[in-house]
Amino acid sequence: MKIYNLTASSTCYTSYVYMVLGDWNCLDDVNTLIDVGRDQDVIRMVEDRWTGVGKKPVDQVILTHSHYDHAGLLSKIRAAFNPVVYAYSSFREADKHFEGGESIRIADRIFEIIHTPGHSNDSICIYCEQDGILFSGDTPLSIRTCNGTYKDDYVRTLEKLVAKNVRTIYSGHDPPIIGNGRKVIRASLLNVKKSINAHGN
Repeated sequence: MKIYNLTASSTCYTSYVYMVLGDWNCLDDVNTLIDVGRDQDVIRMVEDRWTGVGKKPVDQVILTHSHYDHAGLLSKIRAAFNPVVYAYSSFREADKHFEGGESIRIADRIFEIIHTPGHSNDSICIYCEQDGILFSGDTPLSIRTCNGTYKDDYVRTLEKLVAKNVRTIYSGHDPPIIGNGRKVIRASLLNVKKSINAHGN
């Protein structure tokens, strides 16, 4: 699996857009964009990327949630590549909707869809057990102090994630956390629990 951050050097406000391709660009790989952001240069960068002989550059788009900095370019991505668009729940611009717990092929791997409300009600994380990779969107996973911000429902979200063998986290806006993802999530869970206990939430 190859992961490219197409908006790491973007000069406009946008989420990161990850292009995920198979190791060998095989015909049965599912070329995927995780979020589409709002930087129009993404279209050119996709077109310039080698994605395999006889294959669409983008087979599918998976939105981690529907906020404009993650989904703003969707209509132009549709016009350019005609992908299948997935999102959680009833986001009207999606072709198919997740409820959480589904498995989906991305590039040459199988990922699990995990519903992670907290940042937004429609937030998801996308997890590959084989490689220990988690695409987290805007779900906050590196929480050092929270001052009562998070509630019991977010504890349940973190408990779902810490049960996974997460090694690398690709966030919607922050640099990747490489090698110790589960440790970071566990520390965040403890900090959130301490905050809840201290503030009586």
